[in-house]
Amino acid sequence: MGKGDSYTILGIDPGTNLMGYGLLSVKGNSAKLLAMGVLDLRKMDDHYTKLNKIFLRVLSLIDEFDPQVLSIESPFFGKNVQSMLKLGRAQGVAMSAALYREVPVHEYTPLKIKMAISGNGRASKEQIAALLQRYLCIPQEQMLPYLDATDALAAAYCHFLQIGNPVVAPEYKSWKDFMTKHPGRVSG
Repeated sequence: MGKGDSYTILGIDPGTNLMGYGLLSVKGNSAKLLAMGVLDLRKMDDHYTKLNKIFLRVLSLIDEFDPQVLSIESPFFGKNVQSMLKLGRAQGVAMSAALYREVPVHEYTPLKIKMAISGNGRASKEQIAALLQRYLCIPQEQMLPYLDATDALAAAYCHFLQIGNPVVAPEYKSWKDFMTKHPGRVSG
């Protein structure tokens, strides 16, 4: 996928209570909203049934929109181990659905997504939603009350930005090379 190509990106904000999804249509250097929404799993008690619903919903989104890539938010460090385990399972199931349909997966941390969209890793979910609304010219009536949908859209938009402006990690020949290039980041 290059700058002149047309393709679709599926963004997922994994969760076992609310899973957000957002789809972008990309043509050249511009992106537009195709769809966004949430899969509400809060009324389900059985964790395994929730995972099955996530798998099936991601498959149905892939079948309906034919995305060429899945961009998913990676879990962040949390204090509650059980919550992190459930979130990791939800992410794994969404990734498995994409891989089952041979859709490549790209994973981005919440910090990376916020930095790509706002330039501020501490931006609030509301700030990111407002920026996406402006960048993608989304009418207010299309904005959803659940920020999980805009979080998913943010994951997709982050991938769009990475395709156009990829960030290449610097190459280091050794630990000594790193220390030479970044003396202020190493304490002795």
